[in-house]
Amino acid sequence: MPGLIRGVARTAVIAGTATAVSNRVSRRQQGRWAQQEQAAAPPAPSYAPPPPARPVPAYRAESAPAAGMDDKLKQLKQLGELRDAGVLTDAEFEAQKGKILYA
Repeated sequence: MPGLIRGVARTAVIAGTATAVSNRVSRRQQGRWAQQEQAAAPPAPSYAPPPPARPVPAYRAESAPAAGMDDKLKQLKQLGELRDAGVLTDAEFEAQKGKILYA
């Protein structure tokens, strides 16, 4: 009986050691693969945060008289003519157009 217990104990020690070694090899290999993936992957692009959104004005169809809309249309036509003549840049035109439309 003592020989049987000694054999079982030896088998348990060997099996435990083999499991521990196998686990360690697996962890090391996973670490190497992770490093290779990080080295091979392009760096993540860093983007600047988007500018804050402009508040959208409330639509005031009932309160805006028709004459006010005609004035806005005339101003927009004048702006378009100034842009076409080269007096205003596209950026200046867009800024002024926004002021007219959202005022």
